Amino acid sequence: MPPQSRELLHLYRRLLRSCATYPSKNRWGIYKAIQEEFRDNVGMDPDDPKTRQQIQVAYKGLDQLGMYDPMRLSKGNPASPNWEVTLEQNPMPKPPE
Repeated sequence: MPPQSRELLHLYRRLLRSCATYPSKNRWGIYKAIQEEFRDNVGMDPDDPKTRQQIQVAYKGLDQLGMYDPMRLSKGNPASPNWEVTLEQNPMPKPPE
C-alpha cells in the first residue's frame, strides 16, 4: 500500500473514531456522511489540487471533531468538570465555485 493511501486510511479511521464520541444527536448521520464521502472519492488522483483541498478539509474536520473529545476537553482527566473549547471565527469557509 502506498504511503499516501496508508495516511488517508489512517485519517479515515481517526475521523470515524472521533465522530463516534461527538456529542450530537446527529452523530451517526455524520458518521455515515464521512463513510459516503470517502467511498465516493476513493478513485481520485492524490496529486490533483482538488483532492488535496478535500484532504485538508478532512483534517480540519478531524480537528473540529477532536475539540469535543472528552480526554482533550478535560486535559487527560475525564473526571474533571472543567472543559475548555476554543472556536474559530470562520471554521469552514465556502469552497470556491
